Amino acid sequence: MKRLHCRTVAQPHSYELPITGQADTAQVPELPGVYIMKSKSGKVLYVGKAKNLRQRLRYYFHEELDVRKSRLIKEVQDISFIVTRNEVEALILEANLIKQYKPRYNVILRDDKNYPYIKIVMNERFPHLEVARRIKHDGSLYFGPYVPAGVLWEALSFIRRNFNIRPCKYKLDKPMKPCIQYQMGRCPAPCADLITEEDYKKALSEVILFLRGQRKDLLQGLEEKMNKYAEEMRYEEAARVRDRINALKRLWETQRAVTMKEEEMDIVGVYEVQSGFSIAILFLRNGLIVGKKEFFIKKHIPIHPFTSSPIKELLEEFLEVFYLKEIIPPEIIVLPEEPDNKEMLERWLSEKRGGMVRIKRPDDKEEEDLLRMALENARVYFDEKAIKSERVLELLRDILELDQTPESIGAFDISTTSGRESTGGFVWWQADQFLKDHYRRVRVRKEEGINDYEMLEEVIGRVIDNLNGEIPDILMVDGGQGQLEVLKRAVEQKRETLNKTPLLISIAKDPDRVFLLNGKVINLESLKGPEEEAGLLLRRIRDEVHRFAIMYHRKIRDRRLKESRLEEVPGIGPKRRLELLRTFGSLDNIRKATPEEIHKKVPSIGVRTAELILERLKSDQSKDDRD
Repeated sequence: MKRLHCRTVAQPHSYELPITGQADTAQVPELPGVYIMKSKSGKVLYVGKAKNLRQRLRYYFHEELDVRKSRLIKEVQDISFIVTRNEVEALILEANLIKQYKPRYNVILRDDKNYPYIKIVMNERFPHLEVARRIKHDGSLYFGPYVPAGVLWEALSFIRRNFNIRPCKYKLDKPMKPCIQYQMGRCPAPCADLITEEDYKKALSEVILFLRGQRKDLLQGLEEKMNKYAEEMRYEEAARVRDRINALKRLWETQRAVTMKEEEMDIVGVYEVQSGFSIAILFLRNGLIVGKKEFFIKKHIPIHPFTSSPIKELLEEFLEVFYLKEIIPPEIIVLPEEPDNKEMLERWLSEKRGGMVRIKRPDDKEEEDLLRMALENARVYFDEKAIKSERVLELLRDILELDQTPESIGAFDISTTSGRESTGGFVWWQADQFLKDHYRRVRVRKEEGINDYEMLEEVIGRVIDNLNGEIPDILMVDGGQGQLEVLKRAVEQKRETLNKTPLLISIAKDPDRVFLLNGKVINLESLKGPEEEAGLLLRRIRDEVHRFAIMYHRKIRDRRLKESRLEEVPGIGPKRRLELLRTFGSLDNIRKATPEEIHKKVPSIGVRTAELILERLKSDQSKDDRD
């Protein structure tokens, strides 16, 4: 019988669990924690949390499992668990492990970017505005998120044109001469003490009202200021305030409020299709939608034990992974269904926000309309993105004569200059996007007397090892029949470690042709109509891996060329050059040192030689600055 080795992280004890029948889980504690399921090769397949670890692991080894859980358990060869103090700690740990390992059976969001906020840095005499993608609990104010980022830049531009706030980030420790922004009337010049802290804070309060969407209070305050200036016969200042009022009214005419609700609210719409779930999340702030973000999640995740529906399970994992990012949770999150662990999620999100967060279904007509809007955005996203991607992959399946439609494509390429600084690159395409977390770059170890085929074989083997045998459905290499044979040989050597048997192809340039192992050659330039899209996809992936490999090669080559300039100094050879770089770490650090410091740290280099080194480095820097 195939058996699993389950190890507790808390204590170095090992025991076996049978894969069928009731597992002996007596040694697993009845405590909250996280369990990690791994494959034979050590690849993390699934990360889950549990209020009671023993009860949860018993469930997985019960005879009656659905199709997806059965498929998962067949791959599992090892389970480890980590005990936590409470459920919230387990939730946070689970989300962090999912982010770290990206297990195939968990909900993974193919978006590793943090969303931008407008940040007001408050711990200054004259606070300034900046764009932030990381949230710090330093007393600053954050407004957002803005997705896409273009809305943020429009808001910042409007603030700088119409509010009397400094646009720079300089430390105002001592007075300085005002810059051109003051001359243009776009800065009150606190750097030159031309505005008091009290007046600056009044101007800043207007910006805060604007960003919070408190239109009535902002307009009322501006109108009072305009009337006051007019009564004091300060007509130029009154006119400037009038122009600001008119600009705000014109802007707000283009921003139609979708609700009268003033709470910060995220609305999550889910559109279910046969192949997965399309999700759209709308960011509602002060009655306005400030942004939206869509995702598509393949329907291969196993249903949690004891969950009442796959939608609830999906939403629970989605909220965990999404709000683990550098994002401030809103006051309210509206969902089509409430997750079973709603209370635990609310506690975690409330701690993250620093205030109460509620998760709920819509309870009035306005919220129902917002949820329908989110659902429609999810449907449109699927129609525009997912369907197009699936159609192209189906065409590619027919062109390459595959039995099944591929979901992912990986590509290899190498870059070298006369056998020196040789590098290799690997890129991964899936779900209509390049997955940057799956990119790999390799510096070829053996270069002397090596040829392109040997370099390529080394790169392929090392990348497969680094990916722990997890590879895409199609592997391609930039080149012709010879490169394809190298790819075949390298993959055959790693056959036992691979999670699947991929299709192997190569793609050559001028003309663009695809070579198959059966000897067939496909001329991409002859493809017409819809099939041309499949050819364009292969070209796009080939060009991306070429760019990725050559950029790494250029980086290494340029670094070597700069460092080798040291050898042009009389008395400095390869040995002393390396000694210098090991001691100081970089050319910049050498440049900052004095001749005496260089001689002291590297005694084999005299003071006069050190002076020549510094002259050469400073000369090179001056040339770079001029260029």
